[in-house]
Amino acid sequence: MKALRDNWLIQIEITNSCFLECDNCTRFIGHHKKPYFMKLEMIEQAIDSLEGFKGGIGIMGGEPLMHPDFIDICKLIQKKVPREKRYIWTSGYKWKHYRSIVRKTFEERVYYNDHQGNEQKHQPVLMAIEDYLKDRPFMKELIDKCWIQEKWSPSINPKGGFFCEVAAAMDILFEGPGGYPLEKGWWDKSPQQFQDQVERYCYRCSAALPMPPVFIKKGMDYVSCSNYKRLKDLKTPKFVKNRVECVEREYTKAQINDYAKDWQPWLYLGDEPRKSFYAMYGLFAGFLVAFGKKVRKRRNKIKECLHPSQKQSRP
Repeated sequence: MKALRDNWLIQIEITNSCFLECDNCTRFIGHHKKPYFMKLEMIEQAIDSLEGFKGGIGIMGGEPLMHPDFIDICKLIQKKVPREKRYIWTSGYKWKHYRSIVRKTFEERVYYNDHQGNEQKHQPVLMAIEDYLKDRPFMKELIDKCWIQEKWSPSINPKGGFFCEVAAAMDILFEGPGGYPLEKGWWDKSPQQFQDQVERYCYRCSAALPMPPVFIKKGMDYVSCSNYKRLKDLKTPKFVKNRVECVEREYTKAQINDYAKDWQPWLYLGDEPRKSFYAMYGLFAGFLVAFGKKVRKRRNKIKECLHPSQKQSRP
């Protein structure tokens, strides 16, 4: 596993409200009876807690543009976060209304996915690995190299700091004890120092379990029996609507290793390309963003040549 301090980015999840309801969402959209909207004071506290963190700071949801204070949040980010460290993930809620403030705040560091592509897939994450494998050491081996922990990021939500985005969402969904207090340096942890969260969440999750991903428009969340019971006990909206299916089976180590050969769940867009700056911002504003990115990239290359020890990795 990767130390939190070595991650390329930490997310601040300002809401778990979304205008979409994709199947097998990693934020469990559709299961929450009442979504949250993080208060400005807590967002500022979250930003302050990341002082000294070398990676980026992401704004995510749910759909962050649905936050009633989104414009004020952007102004706060402009004030407190260096421009090269600002990132946002959105599905484009009221995009024409918000795209100007998004461009001014985040420039090219916008991950825009409208989730409308027919080839988009999600890895189910509520098929608890402990329900499908009996070999505990093998489970731990898979969890230790989980693609989400390797490629995505730690996360902050109203309940504190978490080593993993899915763990943070799971704590909200299953009414867990919460994350680490948002004190300065909470993220400066080695893998050994966040094993309490690994034990609490990872064995209930299936992100680390190689399996065929499913299309996001099937109309059903696939879960294991233990998580099916948890959702039933909570009477989540999706469960009440009969949009949850319990998958009963066992996997062998040989089956898992076979699935893992060509398993790439992080390529969830299918054949759909990411939206261009021109598609997001229009021709003129898109040109300005594209040109600004080229200028900054060239400037950074010059800086790296002059100061090679200061080079920072990016995804």
